[in-house]
Amino acid sequence: MTDTGTDAERGNQGFPHGIGGADDVIAMPLQCSTQWDGLGHIFDHGNAWNGRRAGDVVTSDGDLVTGIEHAASVVVSRGVLLDVGRHLRPETGELDEGHAITVADLEATAAAQGDSARIGRGDIVLVRTGQYTRTRRDGWGDYAGGPAPGLSVTTAGWLHRTEIAAIATDTWGFEVRPNEFDAEAFQPLHQVVIPNMGLTIGEMWNLDELAAACAELGRWEFLLSAPPLPITGAVGSPINPIALL
Repeated sequence: MTDTGTDAERGNQGFPHGIGGADDVIAMPLQCSTQWDGLGHIFDHGNAWNGRRAGDVVTSDGDLVTGIEHAASVVVSRGVLLDVGRHLRPETGELDEGHAITVADLEATAAAQGDSARIGRGDIVLVRTGQYTRTRRDGWGDYAGGPAPGLSVTTAGWLHRTEIAAIATDTWGFEVRPNEFDAEAFQPLHQVVIPNMGLTIGEMWNLDELAAACAELGRWEFLLSAPPLPITGAVGSPINPIALL
């Protein structure tokens, strides 16, 4: 808080005729909440999205090419929720930490949910694993970097073929952790889909209320509006997504 009610009561704000006010300021990492990863967030061997060199895109002045502000007016589309946690673990609705979600898991979930869960070009796909549910109960644990369910790196081809506009999960890192390699690796699916496909990724979405509503209605599609904050040059942004069923 930069001004408070106490300041107003004491009359030390310098305003006339008894008016007072409260003001505040916030400083935060832009990817510490429900958020989108921008296209300048991840590089592959020094390359950014669309074949540009990473240093030509993101400098100390921010993302000069693909800043998140360019997405602020366009992230609205048909949304589809795939409740993989509910489909694979109906007794708890929560996938185990380290569970790698495969294409078969995604397609089986969509088939079980019916026609309204059919994935189409330009859709925004939401994948519920149940990890957010667990973290609200037990805490984040080793956040960030700890074990988590998430998409397998083998889903990269499916993400490309479906031509979806964006995808988000209820986990801290989108893809499965630990990653699926004997050799050292960190977020390889990010490395494929952001700089090479231009796919927008969302993380830490609380999908529980939406999942309950979809299950009650038997309908898994909706209008989804999830614009980032128009922060010039940012490579990610907190969001407040809204699903209209």
